[in-house]
Amino acid sequence: MATVATTIKGKRMELRFKLKGLNCPNCAKKIETEIGKLDFVLASNVDIMAQEIALRVNSTVKDSRVKETVCAVVARFEPDVEVIDMDDERDHDHGDDDSPWRLRRLVAGGIVAIVFIMIYYIDLLPPWAVVAGLLISYIILGGDVLYRAVRNILRGRIFDENFLMALATIGAIVIGEYPEAVAVMLFYQIGELFQDRAVDKSRRNIKALMDIRPDMARVVRDGNMIEVAPDRVAIGEEVVVKPGERIPLDGVVCDGDAMLDMRALTGESKPKHVASGDEVLSGAVNTTQVLTIKVARAYAESTATKILELVQKAGSRKAKAERFMTIFARYYTPIVVLGALLLTLIPVTFLGGAFAEWINRSLVFLVISCPCALVISVPLTFFGGIGAASRSGILVKGGNYLDALNHLGAVVFDKTGTLTVGNFNVTAIEAQSPYTEDDVLNAALTAEQMSNHPIARSISACAKSHGMMCNPNDISKNNYTELSGRGVKCTIGDDIIYAGNEKLMREIGISYMPSSQFGTLVYVAKNDQYLGCISICDEIKSDAKDAISDLRKRGIEKCVMLTGDSSRVAQHVAQAIGLDEYHANMLPGDKVSMFESIASSAQNGKKTAFVGDGVNDAPVLARADIGIAMGGIGSDAAIEAADIVFMDDDLAKLPKAIDIACRTKQIVMQNIVFAITVKIAFLALGAFAIIGMWSAVFADVGVMVIAVLNATRMIQLPSQ
Repeated sequence: MATVATTIKGKRMELRFKLKGLNCPNCAKKIETEIGKLDFVLASNVDIMAQEIALRVNSTVKDSRVKETVCAVVARFEPDVEVIDMDDERDHDHGDDDSPWRLRRLVAGGIVAIVFIMIYYIDLLPPWAVVAGLLISYIILGGDVLYRAVRNILRGRIFDENFLMALATIGAIVIGEYPEAVAVMLFYQIGELFQDRAVDKSRRNIKALMDIRPDMARVVRDGNMIEVAPDRVAIGEEVVVKPGERIPLDGVVCDGDAMLDMRALTGESKPKHVASGDEVLSGAVNTTQVLTIKVARAYAESTATKILELVQKAGSRKAKAERFMTIFARYYTPIVVLGALLLTLIPVTFLGGAFAEWINRSLVFLVISCPCALVISVPLTFFGGIGAASRSGILVKGGNYLDALNHLGAVVFDKTGTLTVGNFNVTAIEAQSPYTEDDVLNAALTAEQMSNHPIARSISACAKSHGMMCNPNDISKNNYTELSGRGVKCTIGDDIIYAGNEKLMREIGISYMPSSQFGTLVYVAKNDQYLGCISICDEIKSDAKDAISDLRKRGIEKCVMLTGDSSRVAQHVAQAIGLDEYHANMLPGDKVSMFESIASSAQNGKKTAFVGDGVNDAPVLARADIGIAMGGIGSDAAIEAADIVFMDDDLAKLPKAIDIACRTKQIVMQNIVFAITVKIAFLALGAFAIIGMWSAVFADVGVMVIAVLNATRMIQLPSQ
C-alpha cells in the first residue's frame, strides 16, 4: 500500500485522498457524514469538485487503517469510485473510465427504446412483443439505476436520485405506461451523461488554469545537464530554463537576462525583467533568453506548489450557500416523497379518485423532486470563482471567504508596504551637539544591521553611500533585541545603542529634542546620551487613492489605517488617499485592540477586513473577519495568517476580488432561484396533471444541466 499524504499537527494528523469517479453530490455528502462519525476521525470534508476527501484524525491511528476504512465507506455508497492516495494521484487518469461503456450502452438502449416506442404507437407488432422490447430497453438503460437503488435500500439509504427514478419508472410500468417509463429512463441517463461531462470538463478547465507546476527541471550536475522531476532537485543546485518553459523552482538568477510572464502567479499581464541576482518564482514562464537559476527552496516549499495546494484545499471551507444546499437537500427530498405519497392516498381515500391517475401524478411528482441541480451547481460556482480569482493573482482560501467579501462594510489597512511603497529613503539627519551627522548615522547603522525592516535597509543604504561599513562580528543575536513597535537595542562592548521612536526614548529615560522633520523619525541614543535623529520618508503607492475610491463605489462604508508611525506621517497619508480614519503610534497589540473596536461597531452583520503585509501584521490578519495579505508571494507568514493573499503589491486587486465575489454570488442566486422556481412550478403542474413524465424529466435533468452550464460561466471570467 502506498504511503498516504500526511501532515501531523500536534496530536492531529491530516490526510487527503482522491475519490476518482465521484460525481454524485448526494453520495459525496453521505460519505462525508459517515466517515465523520468514526471514532478516530475529528473532522471530514468531501470536495466533489476536486474529487477529494480531507480528514483530520488522531495521530495514534495507522495510515493503513484510515485508508481501509475510507475505502470501505466509499464502497458502500459508490462501489465504482476509486480511493487513491494523494502521493499517487499524479499517476492516475482522472477521466471517467466507464464513459465509453456508458455511451455505448446509452446508444444501444436508446435505439431499441425509440424503435419500440414508435412500434407501440403505430401498432406493428403484438402487444406482448412490444412490451418485451420496451422492458429490454428499460433494463439496458436503467439497470445500473435499479441496482444502486436496491443496494442503497438494503443498506438503509432510501432518499436519493436512484430511488426516486426507480420508483417513478417502475410505478409507470405497473400502471401500464411502458413508453413513458422507458422515455423517462432514457432522458434521465442522457441528462446524467451531460451533467458528468459538464462537471468533468469544468474540473479539467480549472485544473488546466491552475496547472502552473512544471513536470521537469533541467538541472546541471557534474558539468552535465539532465532532466529530472522538480522534487528531485536539491537546494543550491542550478537549473537551466529555456525560452517558453516554466521556472520549476524558486531561486535566484545566477546567469542570464530575460523577461518573465507572471500572469499565472500575479495576474499581471506586463512581463517582468530579471537579471543576475534577481529572485524568481516557480510557475513564471521564461519568454526570451536562457536563464540559469540557483534553487533557493525545495519543491514542496516552492511558490507554485503553495498556490496549487491553497486552491485545491479551498473547497474544504464552504460558503453559507453551500452549507444551506446540503441541509436543504437532506430535508427536502424526504418531504417531497411524503408529499408524493399523500398526493395518492388523500384523493383515493377521501375523494374517490382513480388510483392509476393519482399514482401517475405522484410518480411525476417524484421525478421532479431530485435536488441535484442545486447541490452540484452551487459548489461548482464557488470553485469557479476561486479559480477566476487565482488567475488574477488573488488566492482565496475558501468559498466562505469569497462569500464574506459580499458583506464587507469596513476595510482596515496597514500603512508600510500596503498603502505606501515601502521604499524608505533617508531625507535628513539631525545631530545633537557635540555629535556629528556621521556619529548619528554610524550609531544607527550599528544598531539596525541585524534588522530586515525597510527602515533598517534605508539606513544601511544611506550609510553605504557615505562610505560606512559595519563589521558583522561586532554584533550577534545575543546582544541584539528588537523592541516591538518602538525600535531596536544592541550592545557593542560596554556601549548600549538605541534606535527607535519617541516612545523608546521616553521608555529608557533619554532627554531628546523632538524633530520637526517630516517622515518617519528614528531617534538615536548611546548609553544615556541622545545623539540625534534620522528622518526617513516613504512614498505613497500611485494606485492607493484610486483603490480607495473604487472600494467606496462598491459600498465599503469605512476605510481606516493603523500604523506604528507618527501622527504627522499618518495624517499626511490618510489625507492624500482619502481615508476616513487613521490611528498612529500603534504597537502590534494596539492594532489588534483597535481592529476589534472597529469590527465591533459594524452594523447589520457587515464584515471587517484587514489588509497588511502579511509579516508584521499576523496577529491582526488572524483576528480579522477577512485577513488579506498584500504582496504575499513567497511569504510563509502571509500565506499562513491570511484568508486571502494578493500575489503582488497591487491594491487594485481588492476591488477586483470584491467584483469576483459579487459575480459568484449572482450566479449562485440565479441558480438557486431558477432551480427552486422551476421545481415548485413543475411540482404544482404535476400534481394537477397538467404535465406528464416527459416534462418532469426536464424539471429534473434539464434544470440540472442548465444550472451546471450557468455555473461554468465563473470559470470563463477574464483575469483582467
